[in-house]
Amino acid sequence: MSAQKNKWQNFWEGVKSVLYGMAGHDMARFALKTRGSMEHLFILVTMGDLLGIPILPPYYSLRLLPYVVPQIATWKRRMLRERDLTDALA
Repeated sequence: MSAQKNKWQNFWEGVKSVLYGMAGHDMARFALKTRGSMEHLFILVTMGDLLGIPILPPYYSLRLLPYVVPQIATWKRRMLRERDLTDALA
């Protein structure tokens, strides 16, 4: 009985994985990409003076600095890298 139950569990897990791949995977990737873009935009607005783009007064930037510090290195790398037409396709 246990082997039969295990077969059905494996079958349903496979069906769920296929359905997720067909319907949900693209939406999940798009949501993560959008979230990353919004985070980088937020950091640009608050810490833009690190790149020479002063947008907010330094007081507010300093208040938000402890929350932004872990992401600054990757943000600077992403903002300063060269971009071309193929980046818009990805």
